[in-house]
Amino acid sequence: MTRFDIITCQPHLLTGPFDHSILKRAQDKGLVEVHLHDLRKYAINKHGQIDDYAFGGGAGMVLMIEPIAKCIRELQAQRSYDAVIYMTPDGQTLNQPMANRLSLLENVIILCGHYKGVDQRVRDMFITHEISIGDYVLSGGELAAAVLADSLIRLIPGVLNDESSALSDSFQDNLLAPPVYSRPADFEGRSVPDILLSGNTPKVEEWRFDQAVKRTKRLRPDLLAENKKSTD
Repeated sequence: MTRFDIITCQPHLLTGPFDHSILKRAQDKGLVEVHLHDLRKYAINKHGQIDDYAFGGGAGMVLMIEPIAKCIRELQAQRSYDAVIYMTPDGQTLNQPMANRLSLLENVIILCGHYKGVDQRVRDMFITHEISIGDYVLSGGELAAAVLADSLIRLIPGVLNDESSALSDSFQDNLLAPPVYSRPADFEGRSVPDILLSGNTPKVEEWRFDQAVKRTKRLRPDLLAENKKSTD
């Protein structure tokens, strides 16, 4: 059982992703628990305040330390957490090797940023991992948290019907996935490559690897450079 506790001031943004498809089936199978925690329940006053102006001035509001600290400490009093992750555009960029490592954890807190982010003392005191899903800014960390959780949950044994499927995804070996085909074998004169219809499994795998290398060289040569660096 892997447990995700997601702290957010916009929990309604996360109900959809976890209520459908693979993520829902993972929960129904008892392989994953996902708990959403509304930061406003930990507000500092009866007005539901969780943010304030930044010291030193400037545009935008900052999520205050007190509500976040109260929520994290309440969770940590109940169980031990392997990671407390903050979703932020200035964090380490999520990639497949990182997802592989994090998918082995049992208890994970994910903190969603909002507005101008969180008080720096939250990051200094509580956060173990700072993760970004790309070099751009979203309105909040909720969608990024859903992306992160999806990338981890699908790797948990038993979540996918065919566990080998995740191992053949793009980026697992620093290569993009090869092209895939399904029925019909011929569509408007465009035919499936003969090798895929041959039934010769070793040759099919050889073709797939060759296609993966060619596609990676064309679209993401940086990945091949990373492969070479790791073998030098």
